[in-house]
Amino acid sequence: MLKLLSSALALLLLAGCGTVGSRSARNAAADPDPPLSAEAIEQRAEAHAHYATAVVHDWNEEWEKAAEEYYAAAMGYPSDQMLVLDSSQRLMQLKQPEKALEVLTQAADEPDATGPIFAQMGRIYALQGNRDRARESYRAAIKRSPSSILGYRFLTQLYLQNREQEEAIKVLDQASKHAGDDSSFLIELADLHLSVFRAKPDDALKKRALGLFERAAKMGPTNIFWLQTLADGFVVLGESEKALPIYLQLLENRPILPGVREKLTELYLRKKDREKAVEQLQAIIRDNPVSPQAYYLLGTLSFEEKKFKEAIDSFRKTILLNPTFEPAYYDLAAAQLNLKQPRDALTTLDKARDKFKDSFPAEYYTAMAYGTLKDYTNAIKYLTAAEVIARATDTNQLKPQFYFQIGSAYERLQKHEDAEKYFQKCIEMAPDYSEALNYLGYMWAERGTNLAKAKELIERALKAEPKNGAYLDSMAWVMYKLNQFEEALNWQLQAVKQVEDPDPTLFDHLGDIYAALEKYDKAREAWQKALAIEPNQIIQKKLESDTASGTRPPR
Repeated sequence: MLKLLSSALALLLLAGCGTVGSRSARNAAADPDPPLSAEAIEQRAEAHAHYATAVVHDWNEEWEKAAEEYYAAAMGYPSDQMLVLDSSQRLMQLKQPEKALEVLTQAADEPDATGPIFAQMGRIYALQGNRDRARESYRAAIKRSPSSILGYRFLTQLYLQNREQEEAIKVLDQASKHAGDDSSFLIELADLHLSVFRAKPDDALKKRALGLFERAAKMGPTNIFWLQTLADGFVVLGESEKALPIYLQLLENRPILPGVREKLTELYLRKKDREKAVEQLQAIIRDNPVSPQAYYLLGTLSFEEKKFKEAIDSFRKTILLNPTFEPAYYDLAAAQLNLKQPRDALTTLDKARDKFKDSFPAEYYTAMAYGTLKDYTNAIKYLTAAEVIARATDTNQLKPQFYFQIGSAYERLQKHEDAEKYFQKCIEMAPDYSEALNYLGYMWAERGTNLAKAKELIERALKAEPKNGAYLDSMAWVMYKLNQFEEALNWQLQAVKQVEDPDPTLFDHLGDIYAALEKYDKAREAWQKALAIEPNQIIQKKLESDTASGTRPPR
């Protein structure tokens, strides 16, 4: 069986063996080979038999024997450049660089040795740290096969590794003179331009790369590898519209080609075409139901579209498939909070604490959960812990919204001085933060203090959101506290008009303003509307008071 397999492989090799650079070797030898002598045919058959035996040893993990046979194959028939290239590559994989170099050196002495032989030699010299010999070999590769990209590619990479960008550009200039109608040459040359651009940003390099990619695209390449390189290159150059049809073409021809759907997802997101991005993510999950990355991105998109149930489902699957992916826990908790599921969020955050060290997101979202539960003491506790962590790790996390939340929690606990301090800090960081402007202004108005300043803050909030019902109500209330009842009524009627869902506080304030204007029937009507929305003992007492009956003036 072993001999039969060896013979079959040898026959296969007679038709030509695949190797790195074999396409370039074929291109370099366009003329048909002359007839072989009987002796040469025998040498070639023996060399291919050694190669076949080497492959069998490779399969059997007999590495030393495999290396010996690869060496014997290449040394036995050095004029078969594809055999030599493949054998040398396998010798390198078997950690036999000296033998690989020896077979290449012998093949390089052949009169018809082409560029890929010298390019392979250069690679070995480069790996050995012999840059001078590597450079000589690459230049010989270019001289022997100027229409092969191999020499240009490796020489450019060598210069880039040595930070000799100007020399690398000279190589690209030389290669450009030989860029004909070979789309693969053009694509790889364009890609080399991008490699040099990354090391030495230059708009001219980008422009040349784009021109080369566009020339190649017009030729209609069909090779999958080059199509991917072409599309990726367009993306790097900011030409997403040119990349998109190429990725779609790849997807149509090879639906399960790795990475293409992911790149399409990215392009659709850049175009803000969330629907098509979601389609690609769902297709990725159909093909690979255990992809935590796809579920996470799908959850993120659902969250941004306020589809919190779908987001929760996707984030849970992300955690199930990859329990060590920390951000998914916090995103899941955020989605649960948006669905008013604070206890579920606390459970999620407890699981995160069991796996990861203390973090700002864990403390922050825990505080938000307690705030939703109206446990403001614990909310402040965890917000304070979050602030300590952020000051020690990343102060950029201490945004105006963070201080607004602390101020709100303190206000709910009637700790007005602390609340004022944090609201002021929030406004210092973001002078146009309308929520904080309104909250602090209303807090002062409610307490009857700093009324002039309160009015100024609420005016600033209304400038940002002139139709915000809550802000209009705040303005009405501060005017009421300033005893400017007619103006207060005007603002309050606007507030009631702007709020879609009836709000008992707005009708309560409206009743107080009408009472101050001695319009008692309308005051009673407004308070009754407030009670119909939500029972409230204080409003009930107003209805039962002398003020509501009109027998005494309001305070």
